[in-house]
Amino acid sequence: MSGSGPPETILGPEDPIADAALVEALERETDRERREAVSAVVADWPHHLEGWVRLGSLARDTMEAYAAYRVGYHRGLDRLRQSGWRGSGYVRWEHSTNRGFLGAVAGLAQKAAEINEVDEAERCALFLRQLDPGWPPPTSAPPAGSGEPS
Repeated sequence: MSGSGPPETILGPEDPIADAALVEALERETDRERREAVSAVVADWPHHLEGWVRLGSLARDTMEAYAAYRVGYHRGLDRLRQSGWRGSGYVRWEHSTNRGFLGAVAGLAQKAAEINEVDEAERCALFLRQLDPGWPPPTSAPPAGSGEPS
């Protein structure tokens, strides 16, 4: 390790067309319409991490949310590896393009705890602190799954 600390990975931006589709999906009137529209976005752009986080936040129940966050987590690991991440180093919240992945990990930790999957919840919570030692983000920052897509 160099004197500058662990390497940092910053994910590239999402497809702007997918971001626009997600914004439009989130403007629907009812939760059901939003959920269906966001589901269509992730069907068209399955690598869109914020889309998976939004789908998790719109889920009808804990298991549906858990599944969406888990997909986002695994898609995010794939994207991190494609971006040069080698299993360690920082992936910080301060970079908006990392927020979809971090939001998926946080959502997975929360839902794992809710279904009493203690080991997974603890692993995800530790992973978040390893990725970003300042985790959780400041309360002034919008949590993943709210606000505009990254």
